[in-house]
Amino acid sequence: MTDENESTTAAPTRRDALQYGGALVTGVSLAGCSDLVGQSEQPDPSTNGSHSVTMEPMGEVTFESVPTKWVPYGGDYADMGVALGQADGMTGIGQAGEYDTDIYDELPGVSVDRERIGTNDLVEAGMDKELFYEMDNDVHVIDTGMLRNWFDWEQSDIDEVSEAVGPFVGNMIFRQSDSWHEYRYYTLYQAFKKMATLFQERERFEALKRLHDEFIADVQSRLPPADERPTVLLTYEGTDEPETFSPYRLDDTGTSKKQWNDLGVTDALTGTGIENLSTENRSELDYETLLEIDPDVLLVRGHEQKSASAFRETVLEYMRDHPIATELTAVRNGRVYRGGYLRQGPIHNLFLTERGAKQLYPDTFGDITSGNDLFDRQAVADIITGAQ
Repeated sequence: MTDENESTTAAPTRRDALQYGGALVTGVSLAGCSDLVGQSEQPDPSTNGSHSVTMEPMGEVTFESVPTKWVPYGGDYADMGVALGQADGMTGIGQAGEYDTDIYDELPGVSVDRERIGTNDLVEAGMDKELFYEMDNDVHVIDTGMLRNWFDWEQSDIDEVSEAVGPFVGNMIFRQSDSWHEYRYYTLYQAFKKMATLFQERERFEALKRLHDEFIADVQSRLPPADERPTVLLTYEGTDEPETFSPYRLDDTGTSKKQWNDLGVTDALTGTGIENLSTENRSELDYETLLEIDPDVLLVRGHEQKSASAFRETVLEYMRDHPIATELTAVRNGRVYRGGYLRQGPIHNLFLTERGAKQLYPDTFGDITSGNDLFDRQAVADIITGAQ
């Protein structure tokens, strides 16, 4: 199954270039052990470039060389790879339609091969192991818990592909509400650091983290007092004429809410008992329920292919004409906006934080339709392309 409203060939000889530490790797849980993070992630000069990455749920995975061909499940890890200069090696993705690449057009010299990625869409292929063999990747940046719980893979399938093709590294980080995810979660930049270790791109990671930290600090220094910030309801509904909405909780600290938490908003669902969307919870809210909550701002995901104006001309206009939706404070004030990507990486996050700041605080940061940049595009591009 996929998460959104979101025959095997004979195994070839195991790769000589990659070592997976045995068929079954012993995982080292890092929960509660922050002082251990990264201890096994530095390359050992005595092993000819060998290095390891430790990330739940797979634990420690050892590589004898830097992977050159790779595939992520989501746009979050895809974006991390692009940020680390690894776009050319990305052979596909879990769901091509949910990976927004238009933002790269604003970064000189940064691009991805959209056609190749779209051709190798893992979900469209039913997560068939045959495609994993055909792509022949050095590493699969996919949380194996997702494979077991969403796509009915057995552990034997994971072991087979790990041994015959390449290992798995990755952790589902975009939300933290699935009961099957009983192992450690990572923040966006914790996961990004793991990918930097995987690709041995520590300098790019550190440069982007510095830029990110300075950008966030600057934005936060300009936010209005907490009691003057809007209440926000983050939802998902991909149709132009929405009637119900899937709820997201901002106190679920998954990475898909990072910009909203950085921008200091209040979750309109606080105290309601309404839970975050998850594998188990597929509940939806109707307009009567939204009217009871009545947020200052309504954020709707599922419309990232639209411009801000196109979203207003379709979704917002429909709600303005709706007999109940028109009573919502957010609709009356025109404060219904696109809610951002479900799976965001570090480049995505810079753009989404800028956009969110304008959506929530236009008097401070400028209207969403303004061309006022809050971070330096060229500086980001220079880090990614190595031009700095």
